[in-house]
Amino acid sequence: MQTRTLTSDLLLLLAAFFWGTTFVAQRLGMDHVGPMTYNALRFAVGAMTLLPVLLAFRTRNDADGLGQVAQPPPAVNLRHHRRYLVLGGGSLAGLALFGGASMQQIGLLYTTAGKASFITSLYVVLVPIAGLFLGQRCGLAVWAGALLAVAGLYLLTITQSLTIGRGDLFVLIGAFFWTAHVLLIGHLATRANPLHIAGIQFLACSALSLLAAVLFESITLAAVGAAALPILYAGIFSAGVAFTLQVVCQRTSPPAHAAIVMSLETVFAALAGYLILHERLAPRDLLGCTLMFAGLLVVQLPLLLGPKPRLPIPRETFR
Repeated sequence: MQTRTLTSDLLLLLAAFFWGTTFVAQRLGMDHVGPMTYNALRFAVGAMTLLPVLLAFRTRNDADGLGQVAQPPPAVNLRHHRRYLVLGGGSLAGLALFGGASMQQIGLLYTTAGKASFITSLYVVLVPIAGLFLGQRCGLAVWAGALLAVAGLYLLTITQSLTIGRGDLFVLIGAFFWTAHVLLIGHLATRANPLHIAGIQFLACSALSLLAAVLFESITLAAVGAAALPILYAGIFSAGVAFTLQVVCQRTSPPAHAAIVMSLETVFAALAGYLILHERLAPRDLLGCTLMFAGLLVVQLPLLLGPKPRLPIPRETFR
C-alpha cells in the first residue's frame, strides 16, 4: 500500500472516530437541552467551522475547489447554474439532513448510542436498494448484505413480544432520511462545490431545527451553557473536521478502503457508549450488531474486488 493511501486511510479512521463518538456527545447534550435545540446549535457550529476551510480552498483554480465538476449546457450561465445548484441542492440536502438528524436525536432519548449507530448505518444497505427506483441495478452482494443487515436489525430492535422500542423506531425512520440525503449528496457532489453544499445544508438544518425548538421546546441560556461542550464537540469535530478529512482523503484513498474504514464509525460508537455512558449490550444485541456490521462489509465487496469506480462513494458525512 502506498504511503499516501495509508495516510488517507488513517485520517479517515480518525473521521470515523469522531462520527462514532459524536453519538455519545448527542446523548450527553440532551441532559440539558432538547433534541431540536441541540441540533440547531450543533449544525450552526458546523457551518462556522467550515468557513476557514472554504477560504483555504477559495484560492484554488480548479472548477469546484476540490476537483472536476460536471459542466452545464453551453446556453446556461455557469455562475447562475452553480449558484442554483448550491442554494437549491444544499437546501434540499439540509431538509433531508434535518429529517435524519431529528429522528436520530429524538431516538437517542430512548435508546443507547451503540444501538442507534448500528441502526443508522442501515443506510449503507438502503442506498443501493433505493437505486433500483432510479434505474440502477443491485448485485448479489447487496442483497446478501441486506439480508444480514435485516437479520441483525431484527435481533437488535425487536423484542420477544415482537414489538420495537420507541427509540429504535425513531432511529430507523431516520435511516431512510439518511438514505435520501446520501443520494442527494451523490448527485450534487460532481456538479457543485461539496464544501459549499455542506455549508448551505448545515445552515438549512440549523434553521429548521431552531424553528422546531422555538415551537416545541424551552430554551434557556443556562441549559445551553451546560450543554456547550457536547455541542461544540459534535459541531466542530463531527461536522467540520470529519467532513473535511473525508473530502480531502477520498481523493487519494481507494473507494473500497474509504467505505470500510468509515463503517468503523459504528464500532467506535458502541465502544464509546460502553466506556463513557456505561451502556451494556445483551448477547442478543451483540449478535445483531455483528450481523449488521457483516452486512455492511458484504455490500462493499464488489468495490473491493471489482474495477475501481471513477467517483468516490457517496456517504452521509454530516452526523
